[in-house]
Amino acid sequence: MLIGIDASRANKPKKTGVEWYSYHLIEELKKIDKENHYFLYTDKPLQGNLANCPDNFEERVLKWWLPRFWTLGRLSWEMKFGKRIPDVLFVPAHTIPLLNPKKVVVTVHDIGFEHFPKLYHWADKLYHRFTIRFIKKHADQIITVSNYSKEDICQFYKIAEDKVKVILNGFNNKQYKPIENLEKKIDQPYMLFIGRLEEKKNTARLVEAFGKFKQKNPDDKHKLVLIGKKGFGFEKVEENINKYNLQNQVVFPGWVEDKELPIWLNGADLFIFPSLFEGFGIPVLEAMATGCPVICSKTTSLPEVAGEAALMFNPENVDEIVSRIEQVLLNPEVQESLKIKGFSHVKNFSWEKCAIETLEIISNLASL
Repeated sequence: MLIGIDASRANKPKKTGVEWYSYHLIEELKKIDKENHYFLYTDKPLQGNLANCPDNFEERVLKWWLPRFWTLGRLSWEMKFGKRIPDVLFVPAHTIPLLNPKKVVVTVHDIGFEHFPKLYHWADKLYHRFTIRFIKKHADQIITVSNYSKEDICQFYKIAEDKVKVILNGFNNKQYKPIENLEKKIDQPYMLFIGRLEEKKNTARLVEAFGKFKQKNPDDKHKLVLIGKKGFGFEKVEENINKYNLQNQVVFPGWVEDKELPIWLNGADLFIFPSLFEGFGIPVLEAMATGCPVICSKTTSLPEVAGEAALMFNPENVDEIVSRIEQVLLNPEVQESLKIKGFSHVKNFSWEKCAIETLEIISNLASL
């Protein structure tokens, strides 16, 4: 069987959730599948480990003159007029070509743009809505990453439930683990958040909760470290920093390379994930895998991802967030309990398992 994969997102130099999903799936498929042949379609030559292909994997660079619409345009042309058309095309993120081979599988991670439309440019919203409706009509199988996302996608777009399969994300368990002889990034104790600093991630309320925690516990030495790029609504973060006089208490490292994140997590006393919306929430697993206690929102997909290994809160209730922070930081036995539960819980998730289940769907579809 010839399997085509859109590897363009996996090949991006600065990766976030969807790009890492694409990258790790491809890398795991290289390890587990020696029988099928693969074309890795990309807009630029593959970089790093992606370029190290076994004999049954081939790079296919499809050049395109526009900065966008490579999948809709150039990959469409290849699917219609290429010398070898794959038996199944797998696109790891949200968009499929306008022209497709006989069988198409696509991963739709979430439809956050429908729940937080003001975070998106009007053209991007139109594009996302068009692609989901096109997927509904033309994809043979849709994969999504949580039961919450499946229910959300099926209800919002009236898609039959048997067309959408849930395959849970994994995490990089070789990288995210306890570090011996750790050299911390900062000397002071700190609590940590990782993600875009925006309204959807609820960063402003997190800063407010931190400010209230400091008011209630004036002798506490913890700083709040916010790792990520600034996004929509960041001015509210700045307002709360000024309101609670936190100018010297909140640290902004900016965007941090993936290889540095385990160091930050290992050094933290608490990981806080107050997001209002998540299709999955990989940082929760990454934190648990390093032994960092986790508190997170009890909304959308996060109860599925965190299970009983995290303390949860209503992300719109600042006082409840403060209470959870105190429950962990002021109680060493709670910290240790969450650490042990986290180590056990993350054993249920891996990119290898994700790849095996994805390959099973592709293989079953090809046999029909």
